[in-house]
Amino acid sequence: MSEKFSRVVVVTGGSKGIGRSVAARFASEKTAIIIVHYDPDDEAAGQTLAMIEAKGSLGEIHRIDVSSFSAVGTFFEDLIKRWQRIDVLVNNAGITRDRLLMRMSEADWDAVLAVNLKSVFNCSQAVVREMIRQRSGRIVNIASVSGQIGNVGQANYAASKAGIMGFTKTIAREVASRSITVNAVAPGFIDTEMTAVLPEKVKQKFVEQIPLGRMGTPEDVAEAVYWLCSEAAAYITGQVIHVNGGMYM
Repeated sequence: MSEKFSRVVVVTGGSKGIGRSVAARFASEKTAIIIVHYDPDDEAAGQTLAMIEAKGSLGEIHRIDVSSFSAVGTFFEDLIKRWQRIDVLVNNAGITRDRLLMRMSEADWDAVLAVNLKSVFNCSQAVVREMIRQRSGRIVNIASVSGQIGNVGQANYAASKAGIMGFTKTIAREVASRSITVNAVAPGFIDTEMTAVLPEKVKQKFVEQIPLGRMGTPEDVAEAVYWLCSEAAAYITGQVIHVNGGMYM
């Protein structure tokens, strides 16, 4: 089933924001793009699907709780049976539950670690055996500048993203001999729905910390992800590529 397409690409959290831009970037080649999301409905994912198909690629949308080990395992087992291969996995799913540590509940902590970090383990383990069999594959994990430098009120989020960085480097070492690369992209302050809800004064304070003087766009991040999955980046693995306008150097 995959023979008509250059690659089979899975993007978690692919219905909007950075995930949508990543999917759209891969759609510039004739690709089969599998969008995984956990929105209440398929409206946003459907918009991403239409964008993919308008570019001549094929898309699928699936509502999956990526924090569930069993749900992810069943999903990828079916996917591999149908497509016979997985070429690219982009682990982008993420949430925030921002609170100062003294006010952060156990539920806030657990939810963010489950969606942001455990999902990367779940999805990567589910695809890595197939990639080893293929002797090829690209995994890109979306981290964050918060995982590198921390951010007030984001102990859970920063811990999850720092965990992704360590996970990335370790798995890269484990699978490199099979021509599989594993890298992370760490966005800075990006103009998405997640940041749109912030007050203008807060946004301005963030922008003042960015040498390039502007927020990043989802497309800025998508270009880095796409490049890491190209032949041009075949000798790059275990790296964290920061896309932050100089906010962290």
